Amino acid sequence: MENGVVRAFFIIHCSLFVLFSGCIGLQYNVGTKSLFGQDVQTVYVPIFQTDGSRRDLAEQLTEAVCKRIESRSPYKVVSRPTADSVLEGRIAMRKQMSSILNKFSDPRQKTATLAVEVKWKDRRERDLRHFDAIPWNDGSGGVTATDYLVAEYGQSELTMEQRQINTIADQIVGMMEMPW
Repeated sequence: MENGVVRAFFIIHCSLFVLFSGCIGLQYNVGTKSLFGQDVQTVYVPIFQTDGSRRDLAEQLTEAVCKRIESRSPYKVVSRPTADSVLEGRIAMRKQMSSILNKFSDPRQKTATLAVEVKWKDRRERDLRHFDAIPWNDGSGGVTATDYLVAEYGQSELTMEQRQINTIADQIVGMMEMPW
């Protein structure tokens, strides 16, 4: 009987020692939750601004960003500006140029670049994450995606544009992760 009491006493003390020794006050996260800050639960994403004539491009980009936030982060996208944070974006540049022309001066290959400026702020208008500028040729900063279109392979401008939107949406959600 005494042997069982001593063993139980030892097990209880060892487990209490392990419980309180090195983990006091720390919270450990496992999986993708560990990549994102715990100070924000909801994100409001208004439709991205654009200066160009392709208004539906801003709507498609906003939709892709919202879907990526919901699927790759612990944050919930809400439709009210009173959310914990606001993610705003503006399409800064959309440029296309023909890389290769055939003998009739029709484009065989096009190169397109889409650039977006992003701000992520909390309710008190403080920056949650400082997005370092990615330098472009014109010296401005933001998120950019370049893609190629080869019409002879059956590619269209819409598929090229959708690939750019997906790339930028992935980059934006990646920028929402906590810095290492």
